Amino acid sequence: MSSGPLSIHLAGVPLTNPIVLAAGTCGYVDEIADALPLSRIGAVTSKSITLEPREGNAPWRIVDSPQGMLNAIGLANVGLNEFMQKRLPAARALPCSFFGSVAGHSVEEYLTVAERFDAAPEIAIVELNVSCPNTSDGLQFGEHPDALRTLLRAVKQVVKSKPLSVKLSPNVGDIVAMARAAVDGGAQALVVSNTFSAMAIDVESRAFRLSRGRGGLSGPGIHPIVVRMVHDVYLGVAREAGVPIIGLGGVCNWRDAAEFILAGASAVGMGTALFIDPRAPLRVVDGLDAWVRRQGCHSIAELVGRAGS
Repeated sequence: MSSGPLSIHLAGVPLTNPIVLAAGTCGYVDEIADALPLSRIGAVTSKSITLEPREGNAPWRIVDSPQGMLNAIGLANVGLNEFMQKRLPAARALPCSFFGSVAGHSVEEYLTVAERFDAAPEIAIVELNVSCPNTSDGLQFGEHPDALRTLLRAVKQVVKSKPLSVKLSPNVGDIVAMARAAVDGGAQALVVSNTFSAMAIDVESRAFRLSRGRGGLSGPGIHPIVVRMVHDVYLGVAREAGVPIIGLGGVCNWRDAAEFILAGASAVGMGTALFIDPRAPLRVVDGLDAWVRRQGCHSIAELVGRAGS
């Protein structure tokens, strides 16, 4: 791994730079390599994988918004067995780190997928997407501290060889409480955050623009809100616990990424920007490199959480 000013260790995993391609935005493993040289970014995150294959929601399930993008994909994926057998082997040739995203509708489903991921040498970090309904009580793991803590403690029993990351939902009253529950449960990294619950309506037809009605808003419109959430989680939980944050939400340029770093993130996720220009991460990396040098720092890690200083 490069030892330049952008190189970091995320929960013990070395990355060439702090840019992480977010789950669900760049295919299963290496599809985006046709447009983006993956040697230039820190890590790729897989599409969220469930135990059984899922077709997802009917069209339309992605629509534009003046503030970014709304999606209601519905966790469409090929399922655990096909992913492990036919998709994951491509990760062996990746010139960057690879994170595996896990989703499920019960503790048992999370456990099955997470255990297989823990045994896969291609996967450096196991990331839990906790915005999925818990079929046993209709609640979402990512919206209730006790449910999240219980899930994490169970998953930690099977994820023993790799760091465990949790992708937090922003659709909560107190994201710091959710972050604290995740760390209490054994999370070694936090992704802040997932998409915001939202809706769009065609005013002429009076129809919902997404087939499901509501979906998740991502993109530039949520960025300032997530900057605040990253800072709150950093000050309230992560700094004292020594748990790194991946700031995720509306990063389109290096300044957006630098804001996350100053707010308390150790790494920066990119997602919606990839739909606009899959080469955007290259400009972000170059911009961050120049920024760190202008700040008079030897490493970007020196700037984590330095907002206001």
